[in-house]
Amino acid sequence: MKLKPIVISVSLLLMSGNVLADDDCDDPVAQWQPRENLRKQLEAEGWKVFRIKVDDGCYEVKGRHPNGYRVEAEYSPATFELMDIEREDDDEEITS
Repeated sequence: MKLKPIVISVSLLLMSGNVLADDDCDDPVAQWQPRENLRKQLEAEGWKVFRIKVDDGCYEVKGRHPNGYRVEAEYSPATFELMDIEREDDDEEITS
């Protein structure tokens, strides 16, 4: 049995998993803005913010969108750029 090709294949497979497991946001922590600034910005836009936490390097916001939908949204912590938004009740993507 040739062990070398198996070892190489397994090694490549394990290394590719690290490449695929990347964070959604990759802003340097030194550039992050405070969560409270994002909360104020969203509330000024008509959101009701329930919670802001860090998830995969992004600020994850759970709240009520100005259109009345309960949503989960991801924002870049450095720029507050909207990365992703989903309605919580049916997992549909929405646009704002």
